[in-house]
Amino acid sequence: MEKKFLDILVCPVSKAPLEYKPELQELWCRESKLAYPVKDGIPYMLENEARRLNEEELSA
Repeated sequence: MEKKFLDILVCPVSKAPLEYKPELQELWCRESKLAYPVKDGIPYMLENEARRLNEEELSA
């Protein structure tokens, strides 16, 4: 995920910035507690495609 794309992408739910987790191929939003998948370099920014982040993940 290129930095220039990360700078313009925001969470569709909270409008907060996203954090890229390359080892998981996910974009994390700590505010909405959602992780959006990145498949073949394409972020899937739909709420129903996201998974819920647990407290352990959020505190790491």
